[in-house]
Amino acid sequence: MEAAAPPPAPAPQPAGGPRKIEVGKVLGDAFGIYSSNLGTLVVTSLGVAIVFGIIVGLLNDAGGAFMQFLAWIVQLIGTALYTGFVVRLVQDVRDGRRDMSVGELFSAAAPAIGPLILWSILSGIAIGIGFILLIVPGLILMTIWAVGAPAIVAEDCGPIEAFGRSYELVRGQAWTVFGVLVCVFLIMIVAAIIAGIIGAAIGGVAGAIIVGIIVLALFMPVSALVASTLFFDLGGGGGSLPAGQTAV
Repeated sequence: MEAAAPPPAPAPQPAGGPRKIEVGKVLGDAFGIYSSNLGTLVVTSLGVAIVFGIIVGLLNDAGGAFMQFLAWIVQLIGTALYTGFVVRLVQDVRDGRRDMSVGELFSAAAPAIGPLILWSILSGIAIGIGFILLIVPGLILMTIWAVGAPAIVAEDCGPIEAFGRSYELVRGQAWTVFGVLVCVFLIMIVAAIIAGIIGAAIGGVAGAIIVGIIVLALFMPVSALVASTLFFDLGGGGGSLPAGQTAV
């Protein structure tokens, strides 16, 4: 009797396919990049936060549901612009060093600014409606669309295509992604409370503007770094390096 042929070896998983992730590792990688690029991230986030924080602060100070909604949209746009820069930075440092200057990183992210703004508005409105309706739909959308912005920057996805690409990467690991988002949310709640105390002590329009700047300056790097790290750890970007860059 002939020996049974051994089963064929499983095909290797493509570089862009989904990969198992862990909450602790994603957060550790994100904050590791934060600490090693602290100066760059703080300075750039402050620059964006000052511009958008002033607008957000003025809208919040005006009061009313509509103004609050506009403030939220403005904050989403500011975060989207900064996310483009951070995605390129994370993509750049994944070979073990940073090769591109701040100007080059912003230039590399510039073509994605329009799609990022449109995507952030569409996703923000949909997630907001989900929270208003039953909360749970908002949490689901927030999770499955967690890496849409990095997909736009790193894979040149359109704003509509990015929703499907994010779902494709998150599918099967939604609970882990949700766990990462919850940890980030708790961190930002603490930051918002601290900013609120400072703003209340100052009072008036100046206090509202300062709160807006502080929250944006703290929120944007953490949010963008975590989204970018999630994207690449899930297999987004095909494991490729930026154009013209070689691994060391």
